[in-house]
Amino acid sequence: MNNDSWARLRVAALIYCMVNAAVFGVGMVAILSIAALMSHAFFWIPAVVASSFVISAPLAWFIAPWMMMRFIRANSTGHT
Repeated sequence: MNNDSWARLRVAALIYCMVNAAVFGVGMVAILSIAALMSHAFFWIPAVVASSFVISAPLAWFIAPWMMMRFIRANSTGHT
């Protein structure tokens, strides 16, 4: 991995928890607001927990370059 990939990985690791919380929250709101899902919540809540861990990793990886854009632009123009 080159330096850009390492930087992207570090930023993705930092925002992974925030993305995970947002994905989990959206899933829980969906479960608790839809009556058909709420009646089987004993199945759907663990499914949302597991899927939020899995889905958050690629989302954080794709969000990381947007978070790094300000730093990249500042370094390319020579400003600190």
